[in-house]
Amino acid sequence: VHSALDISTWDLACRFNNTDHHTELNGMDRLIVRRGQAFTINLYLNSGSYQPGYSQLHITAETGPQPEEQYGTRAVFGLSDEIDDTRWSAAVSNTVCLSVCAAPDAPIGRYVLTLDGRIQFDFILLFNPWCPRDVVYIDSEEKLAEYVLAQDGIIFRGNAEYPVPIAWYFGQFEEGILDACLRILDMNPKHSRNPGKDCSGRRNVIYVTRVLSAMINSNDRDYGVLEGCWKDTFDGGVSPMSWRGSVQILRTWSSTSCLPVRFGQCWVFAAVACTVSRALGIPCRVVTNFYSAHDTNSNLVIERYLNEKGEIDTHIWILTVLFICCRNYHCWVESWMTRPDLPPGFDGWQASDPTPQEKSEGVFCCGPVPVRAIKEGELTFKYDAPFVFAEVNADLVHILKYNDGSTRKIVNDQKVGQKISTKSVGRDEREDITHLYKYPEGSAEERQVFEKANHQNKLQQQQANPGLQITIKLSTGIRKGCDFDVFAIVTNNTEEDKKCRLVFASRAVSYNGVIGRECGFKDLLNVALAPGGERKVPLKLNYSKYCTNLTEDNLIRLGALLIDYSTKEAMMAMRDIVLDDPEIKIRILGEPKEKRKLAAELTLQNPLPETLQGCCFTIEGANLTGGSSITEKLESPIEPGQEAKVKIYFTPTQSGLRKLVVDFDSNKLGHVRGYKNVIIGK
Repeated sequence: VHSALDISTWDLACRFNNTDHHTELNGMDRLIVRRGQAFTINLYLNSGSYQPGYSQLHITAETGPQPEEQYGTRAVFGLSDEIDDTRWSAAVSNTVCLSVCAAPDAPIGRYVLTLDGRIQFDFILLFNPWCPRDVVYIDSEEKLAEYVLAQDGIIFRGNAEYPVPIAWYFGQFEEGILDACLRILDMNPKHSRNPGKDCSGRRNVIYVTRVLSAMINSNDRDYGVLEGCWKDTFDGGVSPMSWRGSVQILRTWSSTSCLPVRFGQCWVFAAVACTVSRALGIPCRVVTNFYSAHDTNSNLVIERYLNEKGEIDTHIWILTVLFICCRNYHCWVESWMTRPDLPPGFDGWQASDPTPQEKSEGVFCCGPVPVRAIKEGELTFKYDAPFVFAEVNADLVHILKYNDGSTRKIVNDQKVGQKISTKSVGRDEREDITHLYKYPEGSAEERQVFEKANHQNKLQQQQANPGLQITIKLSTGIRKGCDFDVFAIVTNNTEEDKKCRLVFASRAVSYNGVIGRECGFKDLLNVALAPGGERKVPLKLNYSKYCTNLTEDNLIRLGALLIDYSTKEAMMAMRDIVLDDPEIKIRILGEPKEKRKLAAELTLQNPLPETLQGCCFTIEGANLTGGSSITEKLESPIEPGQEAKVKIYFTPTQSGLRKLVVDFDSNKLGHVRGYKNVIIGK
């Protein structure tokens, strides 16, 4: 004979459970646990005591609006002698302590647990990268600290020659963020169409990752989080450069009835996807690919045709061709998981891209695809392998069409997919992960990959050493506000005299390859070179000319085209330069301790030959600024060479290593970024 437990009250032991499940930073006021790991509920009985083998308890755990056992969204179980961590189970460890364990493949989300049909309470269940039976398991405390628990990080921008680190405040444990992340899952169209099936799909991390990739952008008019904008003006919203973290974006989206927040670009989409993934328990990191290609017709070749026409004299075409090559960089995310749906060997990091570029299964999303599949050229693997493969391997081909109908391929040394970068584990340095995406250039393995991917163009490329060569060199110390020189260096490696035409141009460019206005131009019709000869041609870039043309990305693209009159052969060189912003000096005043007021003294010197108006500093940081940003406006303009200086007060709420993210904004400099690591004592 079994007897029901006579329960009067209960205690969810949130402080103990949340700490044990690595969710204590979400707060202690509600139960947030991870699957495949037991949690404890203290039961207080009206009468009697627990008797093993005699006392019984009927338990159900349900998630979603239509819970059903066959879909895994409803579990019914009773007491057993001990916890079974392969499925939903419960055991009583002493008179009144109930341990419950969710199945390691249970759907994540909000749950209701019912005891004996009478007592109900809510809890939230997350993925568990600490649990060996969970598909997101990582066997490294350092990696768990970096890819799941770290609330701030570094994202790389700039260009391949000069990657620029910017600090980002992910803030996945800040108040309201987990609720916003669960709401993203509930707002997705698959949930509206079939809530039961969608909630069941949430046991599968591949499904959840795909939903996030689609829902971080709003291109499908699906209540997505961010609207993209790649124009120069950001009317009706704010510049993507102005975001310092994900918290404000997710809170704004959640508090405005899920209207898309304006505006995002690739690093913002990727950073928000990283925040949401970490919040749900999926290990995640932001990755930057320099010289990223966008292949729209899946032939792995990006072709540009130029006509000689009479336009050659107006130099328009050179400016067009040199400059429409590819993005300076593109950011996406990688999530860590096993791939039971694919052959063995493709577990680990999976690339997915929340920036809207092309549709996948009818929706703007991309991935997850194993990084290993990209490296091996396995383009039939799910999801969107050909698109990601092209981003790091596509071929840029420029063809010059002469008036007489003849064509010449322009020899071009630019390579797609360089210096693929992410933040190092536990350090602020850049980790180069190009080798995870590609075999070394020119290696036998690389050739095999191109054969497997049927990348004909790469296979045909013979490294013909042209008789003429052209490269671009920079002078040092290229800072915003200065005039500086750049150089085209032309070399004649042949045995004969050469007469050539050299077009050397520069234009402002945005990070995704959109071309702005000209910053300096030279067209030399008679460049004579003796055998073995070399010529260095300077081009001066004056602040007075480039200052009004620059976009917020601080990038200028240089292009040089050399045409050999005798053979009609053409070769080109291209290079991007990043103009250095001034440094923000950050001093912390006071002893950094939790719940003690501190001041950050912020200083920036105006490097421009003109006055800065409308200056302000803003700070933000996980567990430092109460989940919001703090702004201090300067009363007066800052003259050339003068310092802008403020003190901003803030009160840390948690001990540990934190990043204070700082932004300086003004009418002429745009957004200047800086950060300081601060160790907060207990």
